[in-house]
Amino acid sequence: MIWFLTCVAALIGGYFLYGAFIEKVFGVNEHRKTPAHTKTDGVDYVPMSTPKVYLVQLLNIAGVGPIFGPIMGALYGPAAMLWIVVGCIFAGAVHDYFSGMLSVRNGGASVPTITGRYLGNGAKHFMNIFAIILLLLVGVVFVSAPAGMITNLINEQTSLTVTMTSMVVIIFAYYIIATIVPVDKIIGRFYPFFGALLIFMSVGLMTAIGFSDEHTVMGGFEVSDMFSNLNPNDMPLWPALFITIACGAISGFHATQSPLMARCMENEKNGRFVFYGAMIGEGIIALIWCAIALSFFGTLEGLNEAVANGGPGNVVYSASFGLLGVFGGIIAFLGVVILPITSGDTAFRSSRLILAEYFNMEQKTLRNRLMMAVPLFVIGGILTQVDFGIIWRYFGFANQATAVMMLWTASAYLLRHNKLHWITTIPAMFMTSVCVTFILNNSSLGFGLPMNISTGAGVLFALTAAGYVIKTSKGKGETDLADEEQPKVETKTA
Repeated sequence: MIWFLTCVAALIGGYFLYGAFIEKVFGVNEHRKTPAHTKTDGVDYVPMSTPKVYLVQLLNIAGVGPIFGPIMGALYGPAAMLWIVVGCIFAGAVHDYFSGMLSVRNGGASVPTITGRYLGNGAKHFMNIFAIILLLLVGVVFVSAPAGMITNLINEQTSLTVTMTSMVVIIFAYYIIATIVPVDKIIGRFYPFFGALLIFMSVGLMTAIGFSDEHTVMGGFEVSDMFSNLNPNDMPLWPALFITIACGAISGFHATQSPLMARCMENEKNGRFVFYGAMIGEGIIALIWCAIALSFFGTLEGLNEAVANGGPGNVVYSASFGLLGVFGGIIAFLGVVILPITSGDTAFRSSRLILAEYFNMEQKTLRNRLMMAVPLFVIGGILTQVDFGIIWRYFGFANQATAVMMLWTASAYLLRHNKLHWITTIPAMFMTSVCVTFILNNSSLGFGLPMNISTGAGVLFALTAAGYVIKTSKGKGETDLADEEQPKVETKTA
């Protein structure tokens, strides 16, 4: 329990200390009008209060990532919690802050447009394709996962019998509605409540296991285990852990979501709380589920058996009902189900906006929104027929590769403005080496090369990328697009 509380305290401390440092390096201007005010359209650009924007951001970025990822990461032992803390503070929250604030500084632009501005048109075209693929994978994952969980809940806890297909259809129908209606009608109105429910559910589960006589929070592990790979399947910690945990530490999916709230945030000074703070909140949720996975089943072998018998969804189901009983378990389980649903719809919403930017099509009219959204849902519906395990593996890699691109974009921005770029360059180099090593070494998704060759290539690629970004970006100096959109102040001459 002490290790868990120490990790939580470290995350909170990271928000106040390192988060404030990141904010200072970026340099907010509370007098500069945000896109919510300069481009208000009543659909996607709608000013909303800071607490509401924070809770919506938390739900948008959460999904099943901070639950499923840490559960799978827990198979490596307590080392997973160490990465959640370090990754959140120095990589994930920094990534989210810059993805949100650079969108604010660029008129609420989506990640491909931002990447293109600071890394060139080649990067923009690459990110347009890559971001759409990622968001479609996310949308499919966040249809299949909650559909399976709801189906299991109804069939196990009631006399009714429902099929997975019927739940997929119902969730897709909701996604279509939420994707095209104004952001403040469903997302802005109901998601803050769901965000509060998520926090309440996570704290409730951790409290239950903390006071349980049957389960001891990480009681079976030693301090030395925090730095060891204990995976019962002999899976290598490097680089798989950093791909597996994903949203619990750093996630490129967040770069596609932050612009949604960048279009609704009322003041730049709220950026640290909304973007950096939401990632810290997600990190705490990830810690809770990692600790539950490490504690509820007694041993890593017990956790491994639970995962083998039904995936991370089975772990959520068993822990929720085992710790809180039937009523509390249903509430907690539904709280988990809400996560992917409230991220799945915003994944499709982000896809619509990225396509709209690419084709330069305004989205104020319903007809235009449908033109962008319908093809996405047709493709998404087809992808739901693909095995969930295959979709999840490709999502994991695509997710972290997107994070790499966003971090390099942030480095280019800082270099162009002669600011301390190492705060994004170092995590960009680390995650670049992770992704390259993973794709070269993994035999099912990549090339199946030996680990030493894959790692060497990953490090070399990271160093090359750093050299290229620094050489092409340093000292270019430019104004932010937001400066061009500020209201003009007329001056009178005597």
